[in-house]
Amino acid sequence: MAKLKTQANDASVDKFLADIKDEQKRTDCQTVLELMKAMTGEPAVMWGKTKVGFGCFHYRGKTSEGDWFHVGFSPRKQDLVLYLHCELEKQTSLLEKLGKHQIGKSCLYIKKFEDVHVPTLKKLIKKAYQSPSIAGATIDQP
Repeated sequence: MAKLKTQANDASVDKFLADIKDEQKRTDCQTVLELMKAMTGEPAVMWGKTKVGFGCFHYRGKTSEGDWFHVGFSPRKQDLVLYLHCELEKQTSLLEKLGKHQIGKSCLYIKKFEDVHVPTLKKLIKKAYQSPSIAGATIDQP
């Protein structure tokens, strides 16, 4: 079974965010950072070089196994990616209220933080943090 390449590390979250060149994206990341910190009560931790995560769980899937964060985010060139492990495709009633976004399996893609309905986003973050779920995987809480 494959092990994940992306691991939690001791890199500075503050330095990572300060190095974001796009001012709007940097501001949005700071907003998401504070929101996720407040909602999870967990410290922000760098995972790999570009992901900021909160909390940790162990999962076993069909082709991979490893530790991963409950919720997190990453500033990408096109979008701000929020990682919400709550099987987003099943969260249709919340997603309909969220505002402008796109989804992947556990990824919520937004252009600007101001495009989303914050109370709805908080519900998605809470759901992912309290009950992480990845389609086809078994979740172990540490």
